[in-house]
Amino acid sequence: MKRISRLGLAIAALALLVSRTASAAPQPAAPACRLAGPIQHVIFIVFDNVHFRRDNPDVPSDLEQMPHLLDFLTRNGTLDVNHHTPLIAHTATDILTALSGLYPDRHGMGVSNTFRFFNPDGTSDPALSFAYWTAPIFDFVTATPFDASPTMVTRAGKIAPAPWVAYTRAGCDFGAAGTANIELENLAVDIPSFFGPGSPQAAEVAADPAQATADFIGVAVHCAKGSALCGTGSVEDNLPDEPGGYIGFRALMGHKYVAPAISSAPLTDLNDSVISDGLGHVGFPGFNGMVAPVTLGYIAAMQEAGVPITTGYISAAHEDSINGPIWGPGEAAYVAHLKFYDDAFATFFARLAKDGITPDNTVFVVAADENDHFAGSAPSPANCDGIHTPCTYARTGQVTVSLPGLLAEQGVTTPFDVATSLALYVQGNPGPLDPTTRALERTTARLTITSPYSGRTESVAHYFADRTEMALLHMTTADALRTPTLTVLTTPEIALTTDSATCTGQACVGIDNTEVWVHGNLAPEINGNWFGIVGPGVKRLGIEDGVWSDHTDIRPTMLAVLGLTDDFEHQGRVVSEFLEERVEPASARRLENPLQRLGAVYKQLNAPVGEFALATLRATTRAVG
Repeated sequence: MKRISRLGLAIAALALLVSRTASAAPQPAAPACRLAGPIQHVIFIVFDNVHFRRDNPDVPSDLEQMPHLLDFLTRNGTLDVNHHTPLIAHTATDILTALSGLYPDRHGMGVSNTFRFFNPDGTSDPALSFAYWTAPIFDFVTATPFDASPTMVTRAGKIAPAPWVAYTRAGCDFGAAGTANIELENLAVDIPSFFGPGSPQAAEVAADPAQATADFIGVAVHCAKGSALCGTGSVEDNLPDEPGGYIGFRALMGHKYVAPAISSAPLTDLNDSVISDGLGHVGFPGFNGMVAPVTLGYIAAMQEAGVPITTGYISAAHEDSINGPIWGPGEAAYVAHLKFYDDAFATFFARLAKDGITPDNTVFVVAADENDHFAGSAPSPANCDGIHTPCTYARTGQVTVSLPGLLAEQGVTTPFDVATSLALYVQGNPGPLDPTTRALERTTARLTITSPYSGRTESVAHYFADRTEMALLHMTTADALRTPTLTVLTTPEIALTTDSATCTGQACVGIDNTEVWVHGNLAPEINGNWFGIVGPGVKRLGIEDGVWSDHTDIRPTMLAVLGLTDDFEHQGRVVSEFLEERVEPASARRLENPLQRLGAVYKQLNAPVGEFALATLRATTRAVG
């Protein structure tokens, strides 16, 4: 589910105000920014659910329908299509894993985008992963903090190391637009915890929350020490637990402060429309409003103003962020929206080239947070391709199953809550061997439904992960109160709910047509992913499927190219197979083949969807059920 709707900060529409404005004059990266060789710029873009693979074999994939992006990646670098997500595959978990090089057990997200938090009395309350890096865990219904445990938490219970630090310590300003948790994410807790409860920003939240969203949420620049950019409107970039200390750094938080620092005129998207929420509030348009022309407009403006490191989030192409419809593969509106995105990339690359920002001096990394599974009926006509013959779908939507209703029929009435449609928080917080837990597990393992799509009898549960298994899958954190009792990985189309708890039989089964593209579960079409890397030191391999990687490998590979190091140990590896020899240390070059073979084994032992993890998950499923 989208961040903005989870927080109750949704703005109903995005209608960009059309006006032509001038951006800041292009400037090279500051001489103080110390990157390897000829590299002067870094651009990291992460999509929400954009696919390399085809969801319908007759319909070209998302990337196939975005040829300007696909050609740029394959012509100038390497597109890894044997790439994978962590577990579970959800936006916060996945983006933060790619940014940090750490799995959820070490960056703090644990099981998912949303989770519940056990209270001392054993009940649980809803909490949200989308919060600023140093913010406390909070109840997003009551907008109150639970305790001092940070959202991004290490195994030692400290605030996790921040991904911008390696860059700012190297003298490079770091800009971000819409990327999870490295800008302010919500009004309820991020504003008072960052600016202070009595601050002018907090007063604006109370007086005009829509304008406060446009002003303070979703955009940031973390500045190098002494950067001239962090002048008016900047605040201390406070990271009290950063290894080695982090003193004397400042940041600009929000469009209100970033925009005047990088442009003398209102910021525009790539179609020359002033960036706004469409309701009269100039500024950040909401996370759903981060369509390609908007995000790429932010990145281009930052780069042209001398911010050499930029990252941005682009919202999903398979839905209308203005009016809300969600499309299936090959629907006419979906095809048109992908063309809209592709046109934005054509404009983006041309604008950067005019600014002298090219693969000769810039590292580009482009990835998707996760893939997902289309939940819907067969297309009509059966041979539609979306390009010449549009597809239509009689029915779309995720299959919902009221778990309490089905369990009650089997005599199990144990109260529990569900987070992210698969994490069960049993009230009382019983242990894994408690009879209450075991009865719930064994009964759930036997449940079946009749699929509204296929008409066949299907098991509700596909895999089980108890707390021991969740630890092996890197899904737990140092904060045990946010770890569920049990995770039930259903078949891809099914979402577990606690709605209609008194239902019986097939009446417990429904379809939610607001959730059409399903992720979070374990399936090849969900966890199989891609990322592309371009720039000096990167081999031009085109489409590459022979190297198994996952999101933790993106950061160490990037930093190897850039000549930077982190103050913490990554859980991924440098994918040296994609890099030119000159990038690697001499000692690594002498051992290149053994290191690569060792790296491949390491991934299968450690990755959440590697061979070892999947084998233990199968064993746990047999034991639990």
